[in-house]
Amino acid sequence: MDFLVVLIPLIPLLAAIYIGSDFLFNKNRKGNREAVAALVARSAVSISCVLAITLLVSDLSNNNDGFYHVGQWLGSKNLSIDLLFITSGYSVIVATLFSVILVVVTRFSTFYLFKEPGFIRYLFIFCLFSTGMMLITLSGNAVITFIGWEMAGLCSYFLISFAYDRPVATINATRVFVTNRIGDASFILGIALSFYYLGTTNWLDINDMADLLTTATATVIALSFAGAAFAKSAQLPFSPWLARAMEGPTPSSAVFYGAVMIHSGIFLIILLQPIFEKAPFVMALLVVVGLFTALYSFIIGLTQTDVKSSICFAITGQIGLMVAECGLGFWELASWHLCAHVIVRGYQVLTSPSLVFSVNGNPMRQVSSHLGNKRWLYNISLQRFWLDPIADRTLVRPISGLGKDLDYFDNNFIDRVMGSPASAATAISSLTQLEQKISPSEQNNDLNKLGRGRGFAGKLLEWMAGAMSWFEERLVLRGIGIEMVDIGKQLGHAANTFEKLLLKSRYLVLFVFVVLMIASSI
Repeated sequence: MDFLVVLIPLIPLLAAIYIGSDFLFNKNRKGNREAVAALVARSAVSISCVLAITLLVSDLSNNNDGFYHVGQWLGSKNLSIDLLFITSGYSVIVATLFSVILVVVTRFSTFYLFKEPGFIRYLFIFCLFSTGMMLITLSGNAVITFIGWEMAGLCSYFLISFAYDRPVATINATRVFVTNRIGDASFILGIALSFYYLGTTNWLDINDMADLLTTATATVIALSFAGAAFAKSAQLPFSPWLARAMEGPTPSSAVFYGAVMIHSGIFLIILLQPIFEKAPFVMALLVVVGLFTALYSFIIGLTQTDVKSSICFAITGQIGLMVAECGLGFWELASWHLCAHVIVRGYQVLTSPSLVFSVNGNPMRQVSSHLGNKRWLYNISLQRFWLDPIADRTLVRPISGLGKDLDYFDNNFIDRVMGSPASAATAISSLTQLEQKISPSEQNNDLNKLGRGRGFAGKLLEWMAGAMSWFEERLVLRGIGIEMVDIGKQLGHAANTFEKLLLKSRYLVLFVFVVLMIASSI
């Protein structure tokens, strides 16, 4: 029955292709298109669920080999990315549980959102998400797992901004998407380090060779995957994104952030148990991050005024406990905790619209007096520990300001000094003509504008601008002449070429790898 594992993610993918193509190319077709799309989505997810249950029964009967190798997907010298799937163990259990939840939510969605604007679009994204989650849980190769990881994240963005005419929905979706990209970069780093030190990207081989790694190397690899898990499962400092994600429809919130996708991070940690056990520092980090996330979520959850926000902080709190359990070595407890939490939270989010009827005559329990009397804690909870403003002030604004300064310096000084090509409307033949064209007052204004840079970066750019101006005046305008200008143009072309190469992602990643390798060897 091992071959069934290929069909489990494939069938929802085919359903997504059918629904998407039918929506794009048959817009004028008459008939109940929503009903047809709903039938296709329900059928595909249900068949995938039946196949997952069959695979699980076969595994429990000891009839599976443990993995199914389809073939090589990509090969380049020593790099070989295999289309490999896991057909036994905890991965099959989680895949089966997720598939059952997907069936329930699909059926719920077809009644809850039927005839709503964007219903067919929702079903297309949902089927694509189902494919991504099955790849995450069943793939035996880190690269294929990452593809599913990205598919799930992209679908999350589309469903948070499902009501794209509402600014709050699009802003929250963008914020969540950017936050999760930090975890994705950490995931890529973990894959690259695994291949560099172990020569493979297959999960089974990585776990089998964990004993061959030194503690320092295992720590770097485990830390990379832990960063990806923290971002995906909304652990500190990434916890605020989950509350923003609840902007999407209730069924998508249930399956994405209540039952399925939010648990991808903890599943990744459990999957790499041998690597994490080889890194004591990362195990301690799991305990610290998990416990602080649980405490943070508990305090914030006490002051939430809407049901979905209350549930989302309860979710991060419980996942924080799972992370701490992994850090303490209670792997089996964390595995059972994940499965139970998937069921409970999925049900809670799905029934959240009926909360008013469910709690009628059942008043909420009051907060204990030793907490209720602390006004400072109440204010902190209302502001959610100011994590979003802190992130804006410490990361977003400084990086944005530095980027503006560097862009101004590059456009107004580097390009002109190096003789970079300009547009036909503004191009000049030499730096001498440029000097004659710009009046002294304009030059001073340029320097004054640069002088208004923020902090150390602005002062540094101002000093560099002065140095460049001295160089231009002494060497170009006073006797070197046109030959120096030609040399400058050649250097400018060379600098542009080098800059384009440096900005390519593979060279940036290579630079990071080299730094990490040097650090680990030291």
